[in-house]
Amino acid sequence: MSRERLPRPAPIGLEEYRARRRALMDALPPRSAVLLPAAALVTRSRDSDFPFRQDSDFHYLTGFPEPDALLLLLPGRAEGECVLFCQDRDPTMEAWTGLRLGAEGAVSRYGIEQAFENGEREERLAALLDGRETLYLPLDDEAALALAESLRGELLAKQRQGAVAPRAFADVSALIHERRLIKSEAELALLRHAAEISARAHRRAMALAAPGLAEYHLQAELEHEFLWQGASGPAYASIVGGGANACVLHYIENRAPLREGDLVLIDAGAEFDLYAGDITRTFPVNGRFSAPQRALYEVVLRAQERAVAAVRPGVTLVEIHDGVVRDLTAGLIALGLLEGDLDTCIAEQRYRRFYLHSTSHWLGLDVHDVGTYRREGQARPLEPGMVITVEPGLYLPDEDDIPEAYRGIGIRIEDDVAVTAEGHEVLSAGVPKRVEEIEASMVDS
Repeated sequence: MSRERLPRPAPIGLEEYRARRRALMDALPPRSAVLLPAAALVTRSRDSDFPFRQDSDFHYLTGFPEPDALLLLLPGRAEGECVLFCQDRDPTMEAWTGLRLGAEGAVSRYGIEQAFENGEREERLAALLDGRETLYLPLDDEAALALAESLRGELLAKQRQGAVAPRAFADVSALIHERRLIKSEAELALLRHAAEISARAHRRAMALAAPGLAEYHLQAELEHEFLWQGASGPAYASIVGGGANACVLHYIENRAPLREGDLVLIDAGAEFDLYAGDITRTFPVNGRFSAPQRALYEVVLRAQERAVAAVRPGVTLVEIHDGVVRDLTAGLIALGLLEGDLDTCIAEQRYRRFYLHSTSHWLGLDVHDVGTYRREGQARPLEPGMVITVEPGLYLPDEDDIPEAYRGIGIRIEDDVAVTAEGHEVLSAGVPKRVEEIEASMVDS
């Protein structure tokens, strides 16, 4: 295998983070503020923590990489509209867990206007919110709500001294998520890079697959490539399902042997600078599709390629999904796996025995990224800068009424697709998906 290392794309610049905060503040009503906590460390067992991963919304607004921070946005504040509280500099703790940025580092390296260490929170926080009528925060975050209630109570207790407490709490998440849905050029560069790392990992696993290995051997190859290329690791739990395990949509055990004559489904993607890749490929363990495997695979491939070709501004994900349903259902009828005419099978949703999920989801800082799928009760049209997955599949259970040649076959094909002004860009095109390409790549390896 080639040990080439991909050049890293430029990180998102401080000016872009400032512009994001400015756009959010400009969307707020007068005399409002934003309170947004960072992620906290999560204990794995006893005194061992999981690797830290920043909250996506917090990262989107700051790029700040440490846990236990708190962001305040205070439009119109003369001393600085962006205030960050962060971990205290502590030589003893830093000897164990690494250097901390501290307030000075937050200002100098991350463009925060004013920063304080957490030791000053109790003294300063309520005063910073004095006079703000509406406090925007993530309303589904119990800790953030508890903090907001405590600060409101503290200000109410000082009303006789002239303090003014927030009269209402409002959800900041929807405001942030709408902005996250449209990716900037810098974000698209990171998503391309995450997809390219993911594609190389898939090619590596495809090249090394062989009967007698276990699913976890391919998982090891995937995740080795992620880390070799500078990703932080998987963007989600890697799925490597051989044989009938591919029919389990979120199969993550990855412990079974890979057997001669079976297909293996890999759904895996790298996370690079918190942006996610998400690719699925299905291929024969021994490098050669059987006739029934190929017939079913071609049904999914045709549906997937037509769906990718349909991606462009103005189209909705519902329309793309409906096209996939029609193609898959027609293919199932042609193979004798469904009976009846096409329109009846679709109207009665007979296909749902074999196709259980939607065709697409948003992709970005989260693998199932944020943003609404409907507006005013209608499916929202795609716009340039949106990034989606396109991932039709068929999953045939090992049951007596299924022709034996098709039992226990699961197939999914997934690409990452950016919507452009002209149409679309397939970010994950670097992994073969046509039968001849897959077989040739496995023979050549």
